[in-house]
Amino acid sequence: MTEWSALVRSGRAATTARCRRAAARLRRPGHPPQAGIPRSVQLGVLLAVLDEGVAALRFADTAVAACGACDGASGQTARDCARALSGFHRLRARLGELPITDSDLADVRAYAGRLLAYDQWMVHQALNMAFTVHPDARTEAARLELNGLGRPADDLRRLRDAVRALGRSEEPQS
Repeated sequence: MTEWSALVRSGRAATTARCRRAAARLRRPGHPPQAGIPRSVQLGVLLAVLDEGVAALRFADTAVAACGACDGASGQTARDCARALSGFHRLRARLGELPITDSDLADVRAYAGRLLAYDQWMVHQALNMAFTVHPDARTEAARLELNGLGRPADDLRRLRDAVRALGRSEEPQS
């Protein structure tokens, strides 16, 4: 079982599925989000997608680093990159469908979408460099420099941590 499959089957995925179902009940297909969605629910569904995004980063980071291996990339590397690409695509689609009505959370969603788009683009570029049709010295030198997703991946982790801290600070104190 790959690391990606293990993440999907983990307890975190079950929590994410519950948040996704709650968000779907709050939003009718084809209609804009309703204004009465509690902020705590909006935070919960946003945090669930960000958690999945951070989990996907570990897998994608390894796949990008494998594209820069000295001995060349393998067929498994190509499959891992393809899996990471489709995972980021799905996460970006889910992020766009979230029923977010608060303007500050909408800004967080937009920033997270840009970070996920960068990660998706980086995996695509690493895959292109590792399996280029027209190899040359410059492409090979750039490929050997690949060692992961870099700072935007760290930014996504920090964003997830900030949203989690925001959710904790807004919980009612008993």
